[in-house]
Amino acid sequence: MGRTKDFADVIHAKLAVDPILADKVEDAEFNAEIAMDVYELRKQAGLTQRELAERVGTQQSVISRIEDADYDGHSRGLLRRIAK
Repeated sequence: MGRTKDFADVIHAKLAVDPILADKVEDAEFNAEIAMDVYELRKQAGLTQRELAERVGTQQSVISRIEDADYDGHSRGLLRRIAK
């Protein structure tokens, strides 16, 4: 296999041979998707973090953490309440 300068090819090759790294990337992608989804849907609903927090029975800081792509402590129960 020759050298490649295509970043995507390099990443795919590394993920193919390192299942631990692949799992970490998948987890990071999942967390980023949750963060973006909650943020976008909250904005579409015209709610502040504080207003959403009040509606789901939590604090604004919790909503802020959920909207952070690096956060990985998502509670299924809280995510269900947000979805409703």
